[in-house]
Amino acid sequence: MRDFIPIARPVIGAEEMAAVGDVLASGMLVQGEVVRKFEEEFSRYIGVKESVAVSNGTVSLDMALRALDLPRGDEVICPAFTFIATANSILYQDLRPKFADVDPSTFNLDPESLAEAITPNTRAVVGVHLYGQPFDVKAVRQICEDHNLALIEDCAQAHGAEYDGQKVGSFGIGCFSFYPTKNMTTGEGGMITLEDEGLVSRLRLMRNHGDTGKYNHVVLGYNYRMTNLQAAIGLPQLKRLDEFNRRRIENAEYLNRNIKIEGLSTPFRQPKVKHVYNQYVLRVEENFPASREQLMNYLQSKGIGSAIHYPKPIYQQPLYQELGLEGHCPASEDVSSRVLSLPVHPSLSQSELEYIAETLNRFEG
Repeated sequence: MRDFIPIARPVIGAEEMAAVGDVLASGMLVQGEVVRKFEEEFSRYIGVKESVAVSNGTVSLDMALRALDLPRGDEVICPAFTFIATANSILYQDLRPKFADVDPSTFNLDPESLAEAITPNTRAVVGVHLYGQPFDVKAVRQICEDHNLALIEDCAQAHGAEYDGQKVGSFGIGCFSFYPTKNMTTGEGGMITLEDEGLVSRLRLMRNHGDTGKYNHVVLGYNYRMTNLQAAIGLPQLKRLDEFNRRRIENAEYLNRNIKIEGLSTPFRQPKVKHVYNQYVLRVEENFPASREQLMNYLQSKGIGSAIHYPKPIYQQPLYQELGLEGHCPASEDVSSRVLSLPVHPSLSQSELEYIAETLNRFEG
């Protein structure tokens, strides 16, 4: 009997295990030299001056906004169609999330909708490189510059993705997650990438109780540190990231060529971008012969994992309705009812890829 094919499968090898063993043997388990080296290597990879390692991806967004020191109650715009952490990080800072719609082809932030959402109280934009495809960086940056808005890049699903030859995380303040389902992992963990040395100093203080290093606490801070154990996993993962991404891209291209069933649209890729396929996301169109749920049940019965990323716009979540944070984003509402993620992770075998495509093509409703 064929093994179940999960929607995600972290790739952890001997080098990661040995690196963790070295840290355990050293006795220096918390933030230290291994974290510092990981920050340096990550900065070099992304092409930025500085990187600040933190405990997880949500914290990276939270700290990026806190470091900007925006007036309480002012607005930060983000896409309505994304993981909830993008908007929650705005709430954490007593700021007001305002929702812009997405492009129905790429599922990324629509620059026209972004421009329409700006008011005199808008202070920043959190753009999401969703599923591993960069948003329209040129258009979004221009809007931010025209309105004097800070730009935060949510890169949680886009390690190594590129826009016009430049890596994401280098256009604004980049925020990365290293959760196990991401293109590279540290188990948990996050990273903030940026050029502003003043903000870097604030971030380093904030992640460590506002301590200058001698029990001298100069600002209100947190314990948001990354551990040496996490960084020890991250260093070899970073070395392998380009290979992981190459395999994800090849897997996605195979599925694009071989899924041939009416009513399922394969992912659209923008020109001039490197899409690294953290998720491989189909659109279930109106002419598909069954519901999305019926298709998922069929795949499950055949041993293929699938998922919905994400089933509703953020403003339709109960928390946001209770807070009265409304939105009107028709494309986000339509997309959320159609998306379906299939396995694309780098550990898929050729026979598994063939089985996924063949099984989909045999579906009859």
